[in-house]
Amino acid sequence: MDKSVVIIPTYNEIENIEAIITAVFALSTTFHVLIVDDNSPDGTAEAVRTLQKQFENQLFLEVRTKKAGLGTAYVHGFKWALSNGYEYIFEMDADFSHNPNDLEKLLAACENGADVAIGSRYSNGVNVVNWPLSRVLLSYFASVYVRMITGMKIADATAGFKCYRRIVLEKINLDRIKFVGYAFQIEMKYRAFVNKFNIVEVPIIFTDRTKGQSKMSGGIIREAVVGVIMLRLRKIFNRL
Repeated sequence: MDKSVVIIPTYNEIENIEAIITAVFALSTTFHVLIVDDNSPDGTAEAVRTLQKQFENQLFLEVRTKKAGLGTAYVHGFKWALSNGYEYIFEMDADFSHNPNDLEKLLAACENGADVAIGSRYSNGVNVVNWPLSRVLLSYFASVYVRMITGMKIADATAGFKCYRRIVLEKINLDRIKFVGYAFQIEMKYRAFVNKFNIVEVPIIFTDRTKGQSKMSGGIIREAVVGVIMLRLRKIFNRL
């Protein structure tokens, strides 16, 4: 069993899925890939099954019965990765907003002492391509808000490109994860933070998707705003 697995949740990513999988397997470092698909009606899972014939024992697929949110997809993938013995467990989007080449940078950070390595858009200026200014400001000031409420010194609190050492996911009670969107990404960092794990930000360039549709919604943003306060209150009252 190789030590690293990249978890990619999907829903209607037929335009990106073959290219993103092929790009990961083209890296000089060996990564396995787990696709967690929410029963995409566009044939994403079928495309992955076809690719499994080419990437036998490297590419894995878990299909859930319905669209149930990013956070639950990752928790499903985390549990699968832990049960299959991986040491380094990655989160990555399917749409190339996260550059597969940066997987090696995140892995290097964890191999050199980080417990959680974050692909950070804001740790070295603002490194976002193809987003409108309004969305850049929303994302940037969301991280400022998170820092103010939680005390975490993380420049990119909502980042979704990360590497965890397995010890982090073993320590966090995955069954207690509450949130599914932006708030999920914040919650995972906060739980690592309160457990005193070493969190390191690795500068990356984030490029907005060019194919397929964004899953962002107003509900996801509202969940994040309220969720940060709820996380802090749970910590104060020892209910995290």
